[in-house]
Amino acid sequence: MTSRHADEVLTIYQAGIDEGDATFETAAPPWAAFDAGKLPDHRFVALDDAHALVLGWIAAGPVSSRPAYAGVVEHSVYVRPDARGRGVAGALLGALIASTEAAGIWTIQAGIFPENTASLAVHSRAGFHVVGRRERLGRHHGVWRDVLLIERRSPTLD
Repeated sequence: MTSRHADEVLTIYQAGIDEGDATFETAAPPWAAFDAGKLPDHRFVALDDAHALVLGWIAAGPVSSRPAYAGVVEHSVYVRPDARGRGVAGALLGALIASTEAAGIWTIQAGIFPENTASLAVHSRAGFHVVGRRERLGRHHGVWRDVLLIERRSPTLD
């Protein structure tokens, strides 16, 4: 994922935001802010066969600047509405897992609304599991929302 993908990445992100079950955010940020929060080696786009259209994206950022958490990242994955059900999210998760394993990252985590059953299912297939439920974590359009904390631990931990 590079700045040449910015418009499509942010459009896909906004589509997920607009659907209401993907994030507490209400608007996609400017590219500079989005880009600054993502680790350069752990961000990918899925392109259509002609390599002209971004079908989805995945990106990870650090959960903390503290050294003890150097091997823990939080990720987001979004797929264009018209590209869902075609294995795009699973392929993106596979790319992220490969990059984090190669980098020695031991935990990938995310927060997912319980209503986002499609995301929970694709993450489960990729080896993620629910660690816990954070009840009434925040308000989203005036409604308190729970968030499931999911994670995938590297099987290569010492």
